Amino acid sequence: MGLFSFIVTLPLQPVKGVISLAELIQRQVEEELHDPARARRALEELEEARERGEITEEEEMQAQQAILDQMTGGGGAVP
Repeated sequence: MGLFSFIVTLPLQPVKGVISLAELIQRQVEEELHDPARARRALEELEEARERGEITEEEEMQAQQAILDQMTGGGGAVP
């Protein structure tokens, strides 16, 4: 029975491989999005941009909120 089921399911192996690869990529992307070091670097870059006068304080606050929402998975709008 094991040989028969192996032969029958053999054509599905590429599909299973693609699904496994997609799941791996999804996990990697989620880890990157929720990486505290990445968020800290982005927040530091925003602060430096404000100090150079490239963005206003309000723009910095909105961008900070977007970074924190993305990190925590929240989709809340900025008031």
